[in-house]
Amino acid sequence: MIARKIEKELQRFWDNGEKKALLVTGARQVGKTFIIREFGKQCESFAEINFYENAAARTLFENARNSSELLLRLSAVVNVPLIPGKTLIFFDEVQECADMVTAIKFLVEEGSYRYILSGSLLGVDLKDIRSVPVGYMDVLEMFPLDFEEFARANKVSQNILEALRESFDAGTPVDDLVHEKMMELFRLYLIVGGMPAAVMRYLETNNLREVFREQRSILTMYKRDIARYDPEEKLYLEDILELIPSELNNKNKRFILKNLNENFKFSRYSNSFLWLRDAGVALPVFCVSEPTAPLLLSRSTNLFKLFLADVGLLASMYMDDIQIKILNREKDINFGAVYENAAAQELRAHGFELYYFNSKKQGELDFLVEQGGEVVPIELKSGKDYTKHAALSNVLSNERYAVPKAYVFHNGNVSVLGKVRYYPVYMLMFLEKHAESREMIYKPDLSVLQ
Repeated sequence: MIARKIEKELQRFWDNGEKKALLVTGARQVGKTFIIREFGKQCESFAEINFYENAAARTLFENARNSSELLLRLSAVVNVPLIPGKTLIFFDEVQECADMVTAIKFLVEEGSYRYILSGSLLGVDLKDIRSVPVGYMDVLEMFPLDFEEFARANKVSQNILEALRESFDAGTPVDDLVHEKMMELFRLYLIVGGMPAAVMRYLETNNLREVFREQRSILTMYKRDIARYDPEEKLYLEDILELIPSELNNKNKRFILKNLNENFKFSRYSNSFLWLRDAGVALPVFCVSEPTAPLLLSRSTNLFKLFLADVGLLASMYMDDIQIKILNREKDINFGAVYENAAAQELRAHGFELYYFNSKKQGELDFLVEQGGEVVPIELKSGKDYTKHAALSNVLSNERYAVPKAYVFHNGNVSVLGKVRYYPVYMLMFLEKHAESREMIYKPDLSVLQ
C-alpha cells in the first residue's frame, strides 16, 4: 500500500466527532476510493455504497420524508451491521445520485453514523453537492502523489527526509551522494508522476514501458469522460488537452488560443478551461500585473499557462522516448517545461494558488505564491546558470514591491545569496503555506455602549 498524506486528514475527521460529513474530491484515478476503503478497515463497522456500480442505489433517497426513512432504506442495502457512533458509511461516485444533497443534510443532523462522500470532478457537475452549507460538510481535495509521497513509496528513509528538511530550513548543502541520488529519483518522478496506478506499476515492474501503458490508459479514460459528460464541447476540450505539451514547449509557455483556431476568443471558450481545471485534470496559472499581495486583485483572466495535473501524464504525451532522454539528461529535452509542470503540481497539492508575473520592463517570473501574507517569487532553472535571473533580480530590487525573499529551484545544491535561496528542485516538497492559526478570538470592550 502507498502511504498518502490525506490519511491524516481522514483520521482527523473521524477523531473530531463533529456532526459533519466529509466530501473527498479530485480527478479520476488519484486514489480516492482506495484510500477511503483502507481507512474504513480501521473502523468497527464500515459500509460502502457505489452509485455508479449500483444503479438501484441511485433511487435510494428519492422522496424520503425524514431521517428515519433514510436510515431504514440504508439498512436494507448494506450488508454490515450499522452501529450508532461506530459506523462509517462511504458514498462513492456521488455525482450519480441527484438526491444526495438533501439526504446528507438529514443524515448528518440525525447523527447516528459518520459519512464520507467521494466523487470525481472529471466532467461531473458537483456544484449542487458543493452548495451544501458548511455546517453539514467539509470538502477535501485529493491530488496525485507529491514528490515526498513518491520518495516514501520508493523507500527513501525517514532519516534521509529529516536530514533534507534540516538542510532546507538551515540553508546548508546536502551531502553530495544523497543529493545525486535524490536528483536521480526526481528525474524518475518526472516520468512516472504521481498517479497511484502508474506508481504501483513502476514499483512492481521497474518497467517504464508498463508505466507508459498505464498512463496512456488513464488519458484514454479522461477522453472518454469528456465525451460522456460534455458532448457539445468535447472537440475543444480534447484539443485543449492534447495541445498542453506543445504549448509548454514554447518559449513563454503561455497557452495561445489561436493555436486551436484563429477565430477563438477566450470569453467564448473559457468554460472549457474551467471545466478541465474543475475536473482536476489541468492546472491553470494566471498572469498578474503586479507582484503584490493579494495577487488575486491583479490577476488576468485570459493570460495563463496551462499545466497537466500530473507530470507523468505530461511526459507520456510527448513522443520520441522522452522517458529515456529525461533519465539520460539529453540536451534536446525542454526540461524547463517538465520542471515547471512538476512545480505547479507540487505547489497546488500543498495548497498554493498559482500565479506568474510578466512585465515588459521587469521580465517574467515562473511562479508567484502567497506565503504567510507575503508574495514569494519562485523560479525553476534546469540549466547550470541558475544564478542568472534578470527578471527575479529586477523584482527583488524594486522597493515598491517590497518582496522579502525568493526561491530558485535547480539541479545544484543548497546555497543562499542575499534574498535568494537556491534549492535542489526536489526540495519543492518542503515548500508549504504557513499554517493558519486555528484560534482567532477577538472581543472588543463595548462597556461604554452598554
